[in-house]
Amino acid sequence: MVNIRNVAIIAHVDHGKTTLVDALLKQTQTALNKEQANSTLIMDSNELEKERGITIFSKNASVVWHPSAGSGQATKINIIDTPGHADFGGEVERVLNLADGALLLIDAKEGPMPQTRFVLKRALEMGLKIIVVINKIDRPDARIDYVINKTFDLFIELGADEASAYFPIVYASAKAGLAGTEPNLGEMTDIYPIFKAILEHIPAPSGNPEKPLQMLVTTISGDNFKGRVATGRIYNGKITAGGEIIYINRAGAMKKYRLSSLMGFKGLGKVDIKEAVAGDIVAISGIPDITIGETIADTKDPIALPLLDIEEPTIKMTFSVNASPVAGREGEFKTSRQIKDRLFKELETDVALKVEDNGSSWVVSGRGELHLAILIERMRREGYEFQVARPKVIEKIENGIKLTPFERLYLEVPDDYAGVVMQKLGARRGKLTNMQSENGITQIEFIISTKDLFGYRSEFVTDTKGLGIFNALFLEFRPDNGISRERERGSLVVHENGISNLYALTGAQDRGTLFIGPGVPVYKGEVIGQNSRRDDIAINICKEKQQTNHRSSGEGVSEHFNTPKQMGLEEALEYIDDSELVEVTPKNIRIRKII
Repeated sequence: MVNIRNVAIIAHVDHGKTTLVDALLKQTQTALNKEQANSTLIMDSNELEKERGITIFSKNASVVWHPSAGSGQATKINIIDTPGHADFGGEVERVLNLADGALLLIDAKEGPMPQTRFVLKRALEMGLKIIVVINKIDRPDARIDYVINKTFDLFIELGADEASAYFPIVYASAKAGLAGTEPNLGEMTDIYPIFKAILEHIPAPSGNPEKPLQMLVTTISGDNFKGRVATGRIYNGKITAGGEIIYINRAGAMKKYRLSSLMGFKGLGKVDIKEAVAGDIVAISGIPDITIGETIADTKDPIALPLLDIEEPTIKMTFSVNASPVAGREGEFKTSRQIKDRLFKELETDVALKVEDNGSSWVVSGRGELHLAILIERMRREGYEFQVARPKVIEKIENGIKLTPFERLYLEVPDDYAGVVMQKLGARRGKLTNMQSENGITQIEFIISTKDLFGYRSEFVTDTKGLGIFNALFLEFRPDNGISRERERGSLVVHENGISNLYALTGAQDRGTLFIGPGVPVYKGEVIGQNSRRDDIAINICKEKQQTNHRSSGEGVSEHFNTPKQMGLEEALEYIDDSELVEVTPKNIRIRKII
């Protein structure tokens, strides 16, 4: 029997988690296919993840590490990559159930960041053993002592006990594939000190191979040949390929099935195996309606494991069939049946999502704006065409009091921009809880209701000239103050169908900020800019310059057309009010009036 260690990797966005996994895979001579062997960020395989540089879906990989020849048994290390964003909390909660310990990866300059907090808090609550890896020590501006002190403060703040607060530290440069127990790059030879720390500090999985089988399902994926594939960890007993098992669903009902396949992880891929025992992470198929959080148990003595509880959604949006004048021209899947099937298919793999069917529209609830924006973007790339309404917060009533979600906001901005940020958040009724300045950077913490925060992210980027760091984490439901925030400026709305014209746009730009340039097909009711005043205004951007038979030389040369503001999906969702919709197609994202 092979030694097993199950390790999650926790890190803030862009602290080098995925690069570290690359180094671990490559230095253990894990068999990779040609594309993987030549690429970086092997774990971020999804197109959206590569573009945004964030991990959205948790993934599994496994390496077999042989300590130096003849000195002990090989150890199979299952590596679980976790998303760093709080919006994917549903994903994080589940995958931490697979692990017995975690590598906490921290940038040697930035130190522990807000998104690290969320996953680390969960890991400490679950009693996982944490090894801190200080990464990017080769940066010229690395400040290692400062980062270690900050990390210790964070552990204490999150309520870590004494054993957890005195964490083991490994220093690394994941990009160079080097690690060591001292922060001296010159003395490092390989990444192996990380493996040694895993073996030394992270316990082997508990569980008894002799007890009746119990396996908890944490992820579901689809396979064209095998059907639904459920990945999970075996807590007790053993499982064999082609064997009979009992499937216990959320309601506690039991049903017998025969497994059609049993797969283990090797490198980044899955391989068919004959048998697996307590402690290992495996994928099985053959159960048509299995979902996340359910148990696979022994046929003779079926005992259910506790169901996974998932944090509740805080934001909802209404999806519906596209009803604009240009509907049906750009998407491959546009009927209500196709959109409904796709949304309900997403529920199989994303437990933090909820979908309510209203016949011709669907109310989709999720953990935050980013959570829903990623779903919309993925559907759009798959060829779906639909429209979505303005995001709204989910409110609850307890003991006759209306509660609304509040968030804790962590901001880092250059000192010069701290004033404008404080002013804007004060106007949005944010409550300042902490503020400190160091090395020209001001760190600010606010508590603010989710609905007051809508639309601020893009303003923040503009106000801080793109140099600010913005992080929001769900805090709790609190009593609602009853005031709802309205947009301060109206929209510029197209007056007639046609093609936008440079002459007309140049005249229209004095009215406000334009979202489109010349030569773009537009239709009546489409929003093509933001008015500089409160009201909506209809404008004609298709009119052409009337030709006359006398014209002075140089006429029209002095007119300058400003670069339009590009409205991506997230900007459009933040911008719209209750009278507008975002039309989403594989080719375009448009904003339009409902009527």
